Amino acid sequence: MLALWCMDWPAVAAATAAGLEPTAPVAVTLANRVVACSASARASGVRRGLRRREAQARCPYLHVVAADPARDARHFENVTVAVDDLVPRAEVLRPGLLVLPVRGAARYFGSEPAAAERLVDAVAAAGAECQVGIADQLPTAVFAARAGRIIEPGADAQFLSPLSIRQLATEPALAAPGREDLADLLWRMGIRTLGQFAELSRTDVASRFGADAVVAHSFARGESARRPSGRDPAAELDAVMNCDPPIERMDAAAFAGRSLASALHRSLEAAGVGCTRLAIHAVTANGEELERVWRCAEPLTEDATADRVRWQLDGWLNRRTSEKPTAPVTVLRLRPVEVVSAAALQLPLWGGVG
Repeated sequence: MLALWCMDWPAVAAATAAGLEPTAPVAVTLANRVVACSASARASGVRRGLRRREAQARCPYLHVVAADPARDARHFENVTVAVDDLVPRAEVLRPGLLVLPVRGAARYFGSEPAAAERLVDAVAAAGAECQVGIADQLPTAVFAARAGRIIEPGADAQFLSPLSIRQLATEPALAAPGREDLADLLWRMGIRTLGQFAELSRTDVASRFGADAVVAHSFARGESARRPSGRDPAAELDAVMNCDPPIERMDAAAFAGRSLASALHRSLEAAGVGCTRLAIHAVTANGEELERVWRCAEPLTEDATADRVRWQLDGWLNRRTSEKPTAPVTVLRLRPVEVVSAAALQLPLWGGVG
């Protein structure tokens, strides 16, 4: 599996939206604290967790904006288009991070390093910087991308072993709510690395720490985390909307996203399943077809589904002129790509194929 990580993406998207140079110092805040910042801002002493006023005191020319996931997703669409043009089947974990199977790309370009290099060049041509990681399992590939590493087959656990136990909560796209508390607890118990955590028995982890710790333990051991309950859903779970009038404005996109999300989740609830991979499919009045798959660590809630539909439509409708649809959207379809049974909603949900 290959992971492609665009560093400091919320700050990059904020700079792009404001028309700033990539080297400009930028900080993104939530609840008056910095949650992301650019490399130049860090060079001036800005760090995540700082209060806004302290960040501005350290960097007087700091451009400060509020967190906006829709802005992040809208600008990340240009990156996913660049990746899709080179290697299809990319799936978005969050704006700034996507994954895709690497085997086909490695065969086509000659090797995994060659495929990684081509992807980095394609993203650079789209105006962004990224790092690529490759590993057997998806979570390991994400951490490998943060290090810019290609992990040899079968060496996931060896790569993860020296990492700090606090890394369990570093990537929100892989961590369930409460993962930070788990990492803090393990640290206080003297378990400082993922390797030490991996040495614990699965039975002890399950009995002492609960279901999410079992997920984290499998990750630390470099094991496949896909549950047998993860399966391809029936077609009747799809939610479809024939858009009349066609969608060409964001207010209409938001309404459509909310309505479709509600219909989809009624179907999922009736089937007793949750959706962990969602395909958003659109057809325009000129017959153009657009599709993007979003992958999640936890089953999507109705609100999270509506957000992703709105973000994706925003990204499509506001693409660069040469790549945007030539007509408004007339049909929208939400298709669960993978579902998990209600009995397993607290267990591992990401895959390791690729």
